[in-house]
Amino acid sequence: MYTSPSPSDQPTFFVLPDLVSHCTFPLVYHRNGDEIAAQSVQWLDSNCPLLNDKQRNALAGLQAGELTAYCYNTTTPERLRVVSDFMNYLFHLDNISDGMMTRETDVLADVVMNALWFTDAYVPTSKDGYTQPKDELNPGKLARDFFGRCIKDASPGAQARFKETFELFFETVNIQARARDEGIIPDLESYINVRRDTSGCKPCWALIEYALDIDLPDHVVEHPIIEALNQGTNDLVTWSNDIFSYNVEQSRGDTHNMIVILMKYHGHSLQSAVDFVGDLCAQTIDTFIENSKKLPSWGPEIDEDVRRYVQGLQDWIVGSLHWSFMTRRYFGTEGDEVKKHRTIKLLPLKTPEVTAASKMLSDREKEALALAPVVPTVDKVTDDSAAEVYFLVLCWICCLFLILLTPLSALFLSSTPLFLARSSCVATNEKRSFKTSRRRTSVLTNSSSNRRATSDFIFQNRWWGLASFGIVVLFAVAKVH
Repeated sequence: MYTSPSPSDQPTFFVLPDLVSHCTFPLVYHRNGDEIAAQSVQWLDSNCPLLNDKQRNALAGLQAGELTAYCYNTTTPERLRVVSDFMNYLFHLDNISDGMMTRETDVLADVVMNALWFTDAYVPTSKDGYTQPKDELNPGKLARDFFGRCIKDASPGAQARFKETFELFFETVNIQARARDEGIIPDLESYINVRRDTSGCKPCWALIEYALDIDLPDHVVEHPIIEALNQGTNDLVTWSNDIFSYNVEQSRGDTHNMIVILMKYHGHSLQSAVDFVGDLCAQTIDTFIENSKKLPSWGPEIDEDVRRYVQGLQDWIVGSLHWSFMTRRYFGTEGDEVKKHRTIKLLPLKTPEVTAASKMLSDREKEALALAPVVPTVDKVTDDSAAEVYFLVLCWICCLFLILLTPLSALFLSSTPLFLARSSCVATNEKRSFKTSRRRTSVLTNSSSNRRATSDFIFQNRWWGLASFGIVVLFAVAKVH
């Protein structure tokens, strides 16, 4: 469990790195961005009746539609609306999954992925003894609504990549929830691998293809340079977000952040950790520029699609940096001032509240998320406990037989050709194999060596039996306590 510094050692502020100045990409906003953003907020608001006034204000202050308008600034208004709805929905899922237990994230993932695979109508499925509820949960309805509009004119490759990467998102959210349940803070490498999927960026890259109405061939998407550009953009968006969101996250005790890991495992102070992540972000921007110059050629038509796709990644880099100071999610209403002076005053630690999932879902949905998967888990624990008792009893019996019957078993084995061959090999210190009957016949004549080897065998295995019995006793005592 992560332990915060003592009050006397706790800093009161930190300074953000100047990533906006380091990123010189042009910032472009979609001409219909404000109109589409308002429609998208209304879509999520009207389909989430359980939101209270505070949550509705937070939804409006999120400005996910404005982020979309920066990052998909050349698409049609219709496609921008689909992507904007997804962006609001993605942040909604992030709010829902915060504080969820592992089993609840499993159910949430099943509900959403069901909607992506069965877009025409809800089809409850079963998995590992758990059957989805008869009535579809609200997150599934929202997913089916926006994705049903998306697939009408999305290319097959974009659709496949979207579903594949969105499933990875849920798998890693589950890993994050398990770590939270167990109070574990991962090491830096493990965190980076998981964070690249919990960020939700990869489905957004598939939506770049959708927004531009292109379908990149698999061999192009899987090219090392394209993969490096995708990962570099993901890292920049994700790591800079760890810096911008740190103050809010530390105030609620959230440890899924690179800054926390650097302080815990690498001896950094808060400011040096922030500076370290900032340097990584700056290097990532520089590397992105270098990689974009190394693109191979696949022919005029594909090259043009690739150029537009890489431009979309570039728009994400610059758009996400500027948007982070526009949204009220990280700096409240002080984003413009923070962007100028870059000094952040640390928020006090908040008292844990009811999870966002409990506040945004109906009683029926909370019951489906929290209770449905519990039954098989409890049964498994009960069966495992009984099996442990039977195992211990069986081990005691086997060890007793091994101790008491070792002389008899050894005498019996000493009369077999295989054992005689082994004993003769020990007695004569020879290491040749016994492959011919002539060799086995000569072995039978070495009776004195057989008796000496038999005695050694009895003595050694008696002590092995006692040692095994001792280990089982220690194991039993440990399980009792």
